[in-house]
Amino acid sequence: MMIPENEAGATLTIDLGALQRNYRALATMGPKAQCAAVVKADAYGIGIEKAGPALARAGCRTFFVAHISEGKRLRAAAPDAAIYVLNGLFGEAIDTYAASDLRPVLGSREDVEAFAAFCETAGRRLPAAIHVDTGMNRLGLDLAEAALLAEPGPAALAFEPALLMSHFACADEAGHPLTARQIDRFAQLRGLFPGVPGSLANSAGCALPASHHDIMRPGVALYGARFVSGRDPLEPVVRLDAPVVQVRSVAKGQTVGYGAAWTAPRTSHIAIVSVGYADGYLRQAGSTDRKTGAPARVNGVLCPLAGRVSMDLIAIDVTDAGQVAKGDAVTLIGDGIGVDDVAEAAGTIGYEILTGLGRRYHRRYVD
Repeated sequence: MMIPENEAGATLTIDLGALQRNYRALATMGPKAQCAAVVKADAYGIGIEKAGPALARAGCRTFFVAHISEGKRLRAAAPDAAIYVLNGLFGEAIDTYAASDLRPVLGSREDVEAFAAFCETAGRRLPAAIHVDTGMNRLGLDLAEAALLAEPGPAALAFEPALLMSHFACADEAGHPLTARQIDRFAQLRGLFPGVPGSLANSAGCALPASHHDIMRPGVALYGARFVSGRDPLEPVVRLDAPVVQVRSVAKGQTVGYGAAWTAPRTSHIAIVSVGYADGYLRQAGSTDRKTGAPARVNGVLCPLAGRVSMDLIAIDVTDAGQVAKGDAVTLIGDGIGVDDVAEAAGTIGYEILTGLGRRYHRRYVD
């Protein structure tokens, strides 16, 4: 549902051109590999129906989603793409894979057996990915199961093994020893499945040439969040602006917000905007007397939040921002405030900020 700008508490601007430029920048990191795109969680919050076609126009031919429902939405938006469903085989909806031309990622012996039986019954050798675990210990066949599956050779399987994949646990932490072990294990496993394309590189893996293989599958890096610790993110894709709904004067020593957690250190001007944790702007990003929370930009000046973020409202100390009145613009993400800055103030990661951006915003897509 698109909410009109004059009925929304804030405007979320999504730059599809920046998304495309980020995709192309990641693709250049692995010139010998195909660059896919992970668009799960509604394309990390920006909208799968908009992100999918934009990425396809940038040259993306392969996508990864988490759920069948996401795959069906993407299929309608990108009819010619190869779409993999990451979270295993949803057995009760197994017919949907064939009906919507979706490729399950088989991460357990039960998944493999169920999909093989389905293909035999259907009389069709449908494509699927085989997910092997190299150290994440989440989804994926263990090494012994993978070796057993490979024994007759890929061509003997009842389904078409279109991709062999694994997932990094710590690639975003530069130099973590588990990453090197996973790269080695995956290289060994690829030898069991000759002729099957391989995919290991996530966003952080795009910066590791040894992990590129045949298909890289960046996710969060596409959307402008930090994907390797200590490395600047790519181009920002989202921007969040809200109009001031009220400005009030607070005397020195008075408190602002729930819990009286923030005390005015001087007579202060406080601007209120109609955004809160119900909109995905996390409660933990607020300010208290003990910590400064996320910043906001008003009249070009970085201003601290004043007090806790509540469900629907945020208070901002605009004392140093000059004249501020109702209707003036406040930038909560953008103009030098990244999703990672908000995440750091909230004690979380940019992924959570992106995927939590709420549905009460007016969404404006630009290219």
